[in-house]
Amino acid sequence: MPRKGAVMEASVAIQVLPQNVGGDEEVCRIVDEAIAYIQSEFPDAYVGPFETAIEGEYDHCMKVLAEVNRIVIKAGANKVACYAKIFFAPELGLLTTEQKVGKYHAEEA
Repeated sequence: MPRKGAVMEASVAIQVLPQNVGGDEEVCRIVDEAIAYIQSEFPDAYVGPFETAIEGEYDHCMKVLAEVNRIVIKAGANKVACYAKIFFAPELGLLTTEQKVGKYHAEEA
């Protein structure tokens, strides 16, 4: 999470695809471990059907991006395809996930 009052400088979408692990259940188990790690570092991570989005300080985001691949290997995959989309704006800041998609996920009263 960004420091209070800090400019949110990076937004990263992470998709991991464990390779050669058997069926769908095993893929989901391994991806669940990756998501659990991401959420331990970014409790407000946005988990979607294809990727998980994080936002905060650039170096922290990059550390998590690198480590998530190791988590997938430790969980049982012998190789992993990882796709990332990175938006970096250290001076200006960026739109948060909530600003981008919150209106589509608001609880109906």
